[in-house]
Amino acid sequence: MPTWKTALRAAGIDRSDLRADYTKQRSLVRAFAQKEYLAVRLLLPTSLHAPVVAAVAFMHSTDERIDTGAINIRRNALAEWAGATTAALNGPARSNDVTLRTLADTVHRHPHVRRRVDAFLHGALLEADYTGFTDERALQAYVDGYSLPAFMLTAGFVAPAPSAADHVAFEAACRALIESMQRLDFLDDLAEDAAGGVVGIPGQDLQRHRLTIDDLAHGTREGVRRSLGGLVEEQADLAQHQLHAAAQLPQLVAPAARPFAAALWQLQDLKLAAVRRKGGGLLDGGAEVPMPAVLKILARQYRAARHHRESSGPGWPVAA
Repeated sequence: MPTWKTALRAAGIDRSDLRADYTKQRSLVRAFAQKEYLAVRLLLPTSLHAPVVAAVAFMHSTDERIDTGAINIRRNALAEWAGATTAALNGPARSNDVTLRTLADTVHRHPHVRRRVDAFLHGALLEADYTGFTDERALQAYVDGYSLPAFMLTAGFVAPAPSAADHVAFEAACRALIESMQRLDFLDDLAEDAAGGVVGIPGQDLQRHRLTIDDLAHGTREGVRRSLGGLVEEQADLAQHQLHAAAQLPQLVAPAARPFAAALWQLQDLKLAAVRRKGGGLLDGGAEVPMPAVLKILARQYRAARHHRESSGPGWPVAA
């Protein structure tokens, strides 16, 4: 793994104040997304480490502002944050917020990120208004409007140009992968979400399995766990179907990014297996993904990434 100083230098970040800002964002991302942070640092071209960290930190900061509280409070928080983001990106004055300063610098260096940011903030209203899903259609609208734009904040760095023949296939594979990830996140967070009164499983699916949110929040009866086990299997099957649809993703990105894309897919497959094993036990908390298996995937893809760098050099195409 290159040092962080090397990553900043490779990204062209030379000013001491900007280096300090990016380093703060790095600490944030490393703390809340350890496995994903390792994947970025081990597998992506070094020049992308700092901008990807900045994009992930922005996504996290946005979500933190609109994830809890009454809807009017979340909406107001989003409007204030979206306004501050627009002002930071339009400049010329530097923002007082470290997250927005690093984002503005990243957008300056990678102009394609701006449209991803705008799409994400537009879709964030779905998160601010989130009160669960009545049916599958509502979940799909959430994935299209919020989950996918959030994913593309980082996936956009490895996207083919819009004019490329495989661009449409790349977008479709990203859509399939993020739906799989979102479904499994909703299952993994089920106990915590139920305690808060809102879960990410459509109400119609809960009803079909004769479950209520109250059952999930307080259910200790074996019958509740059996019913939940059936629901988990059903939702896991849907997640697996989308994961299979995303299997071609590593072949749709530039060779330098293929180890990273492959690791994302394989880590999601690990999580799917962990959720299936936990089944009705998700009432007790999320499913643990075995760290040795995670490290095995990262090590294997790191060898592939290193081989590519040694054979072809550090060049990287500019994303569109």
